Amino acid sequence: MVGKYKVVTLCGSTKFKEDFIRVQKELSLKGIIVISVGLFGHADGEFGTIITDETKVMLDDMHKRKIDMADEIYVINKDGYIGSSTRSEIQYAKDTGKKIKYMEESYFV
Repeated sequence: MVGKYKVVTLCGSTKFKEDFIRVQKELSLKGIIVISVGLFGHADGEFGTIITDETKVMLDDMHKRKIDMADEIYVINKDGYIGSSTRSEIQYAKDTGKKIKYMEESYFV
């Protein structure tokens, strides 16, 4: 399968690192270009050290630029969890006309 590839940005809490990695692999093997987070602040315990409040604002804004580059977003909503940053990203995707898919459809927002 060579040609035009769909681009998907992954959104969700960075505490779900294993799910991000698994979904990125699954989508990539389906011929989808995946844009993901730059680091896993929650999973790797980087809040308050590497990730300051100012850095968090920058990372949230950068993720919205990643949404701009995508055809759609894929929300990692393990056990129905969607935090405030992810809710903001979902709203941004809606506002910009992006298609939204959820890892767990039963927790549709």
